[in-house]
Amino acid sequence: MAIVTQTPLNPGDSPLVREALSSVVSRETSATQTADAPTSGDGSWPRPSKCRVIAVANQKGGVGKTTTSVNLAAALSMNGERVLVVDLDPQGNASTALATEHRGDVPDVYQVLVDDLPMADIVKEVPDMPGLYCAPATIDLAGAEIELVSLVAREARLRRALMAFDAVELDYIIIDCPPSLGLLTVNALVAADEVLIPIQCEYYALEGLGQLLRNVDLIKAHLNPTLNLSTIVLTMYDGRTRLASQVAEEVRAHFGETVLNTVIPRSVRLSEAPSYGQSVMTYDPGSSGAMAYMDAAREIAFRAVTV
Repeated sequence: MAIVTQTPLNPGDSPLVREALSSVVSRETSATQTADAPTSGDGSWPRPSKCRVIAVANQKGGVGKTTTSVNLAAALSMNGERVLVVDLDPQGNASTALATEHRGDVPDVYQVLVDDLPMADIVKEVPDMPGLYCAPATIDLAGAEIELVSLVAREARLRRALMAFDAVELDYIIIDCPPSLGLLTVNALVAADEVLIPIQCEYYALEGLGQLLRNVDLIKAHLNPTLNLSTIVLTMYDGRTRLASQVAEEVRAHFGETVLNTVIPRSVRLSEAPSYGQSVMTYDPGSSGAMAYMDAAREIAFRAVTV
């Protein structure tokens, strides 16, 4: 049995943050404990009545967008959901983590957006992960911001591609956005029903959040009236620091129930997994990061979202 060192609770943490962190610590010490909702693998997670399209967005880099996209998708697929991850970041990190080829002449999202290639022509099933699919991104996508400017209905190119794609059998489409508020992110927000924002539990993570929310409101008012800020995930939580607790308190006070109860702790395994072409859910399912993302995915699956 692996011995896991518990993260000490900070005496200055708020009761809510202490409760959240305690749940993470308890998961680290016992993988057999159950939460309020069913545990992974029991096949009893609810399937949405229609495909939920979720854009994972935050213009700040390094807050865990790709890590969150990949691991939520993997956790959902491991519990019977059929999930497509659309990699909209030119770095292609989500494609790497899902062991999907995205180098050379591989058809990718760039060709879907710019050349009107059907989405079905680029979607690949993730190896050893039944029900999980990936639409890869190559470095070509870096030029899409410029090339989209001159195209008709440039903000709705991704939505049109997804509408033409046969997504009847899909339960979730998760769009991993780049760290910017450019046309790629706008395309994701126009195509999505929901926005999920990962927020790193550090001071700088809160800067710029207002601009992102203003953009969401503008897109909702002019381009996509069904868009809904459904979920905020607190990532890279370190209970040893007072700052993490303060950021968590401030976010929860402002956004209320939009914030998931589950917090994602700092975890070496989360960083290691992509180098093996895996999500942390398969790389180390007993790690604190994997268990936290499993709980977060369960919360998302069980939430009633008005879209």
